[in-house]
Amino acid sequence: MRIGAVLPQTEIGNSLEDIRSYATGVDQIGYQHILAYDHVLSGSQEAHHPKLVNRYDEHSPFHEVFVLFGYLAAIVPNIEVVTGVLILPQRQTALVAKQAATLDLLTGGRTRIGVGIGWNDIEYQGLGESFGNRGKRLEEQMDVLRTLWRDPIVSYDGRWHTVDHAGLAPMPVQRPIPLWIGGSAEVAVRRAARLADGFFPNSGSQETYERIMDILRDELQRTGRDAAAFGIEPRISVAGTSPDDWKRSWSWWRDQGATHLTINTMGGGFTSVSQHLDALDRAMTVLGNV
Repeated sequence: MRIGAVLPQTEIGNSLEDIRSYATGVDQIGYQHILAYDHVLSGSQEAHHPKLVNRYDEHSPFHEVFVLFGYLAAIVPNIEVVTGVLILPQRQTALVAKQAATLDLLTGGRTRIGVGIGWNDIEYQGLGESFGNRGKRLEEQMDVLRTLWRDPIVSYDGRWHTVDHAGLAPMPVQRPIPLWIGGSAEVAVRRAARLADGFFPNSGSQETYERIMDILRDELQRTGRDAAAFGIEPRISVAGTSPDDWKRSWSWWRDQGATHLTINTMGGGFTSVSQHLDALDRAMTVLGNV
C-alpha cells in the first residue's frame, strides 16, 4: 500500500519556505505522494453555506493545484502529486488536459488526477460554468481528457465538447494519466466504479465506509471490471484519533483491498510545519509496525 500525506495548505500559511520545508519533510519521512485539495474561489460560507461555516471561509488559502505541483516537482522530484480532488466541471477541459500533461512531464510521470463535482456553487458561478449539470459533464470531460492524453491528434464531437483535428504537444509521460474520482454519494461511487481508475472515499463514519464499499464492489462486479486492478485510497485523520484508531483503520482498509492511503493532519490544532511533520512521522512509525 502506497502512503501519502494531505497538504495542510489552510494551516501552514503561504510562505515559500514553509511549503518547501513541508514537502521535503514529507519526502524524508518516507511518504510517497502529496495530495492537495482544490478550490479556486473562496466565498463567505456564513453568507452562502452557513452549514459549512466551520470548514472553510473566504480567508482559507488554497493554492492553485497545477501551479503548486509544478513548484513541488522541482523540490521533491521523487514524490507523486495527486489532486484529491480537482473540481473538474468548473474548469475548461482542454486546458486541464494541457496543464496535467505538462505537470506529468515535470514530475516524470508521477501525476495522478483525482476529480469530483464539488459542492460550492459560488465557484461555478464565478468561473462561468453550470452547477446543475456538473455530474453528466464530468463523465464526458473524463473521456475527453483520456482521448487528448492518448492520441496526438483528436477529433471529438460530444454533447459539450468539440475538438476538430487538434491535440496536445507535448504529450504526457503517462498515456493516459490516471483519473480517479472522489465522493461519498452513491452516484459518485458508481460513477467511479464505471469510469475511473480508482476511488477516494470521502471521510465519514465506519458505517458510511461500509456502505460505500458495498456499492463500489457491486458496481465493479456489475460492469465486469477487475476489482484487483482498481485503486482505492482512503484517508486517516490524526485529529481526535489515537494510534490504536489508526491501526484499526489501516487494517480494515487493507482488508478492503485499498491500494493507497493518505494521512491527514489538518484539524489537529497544529500551528507550524514542524508540528504537522511530527504528526506524519508518528503516523508512519505506527503504521509501519502494523
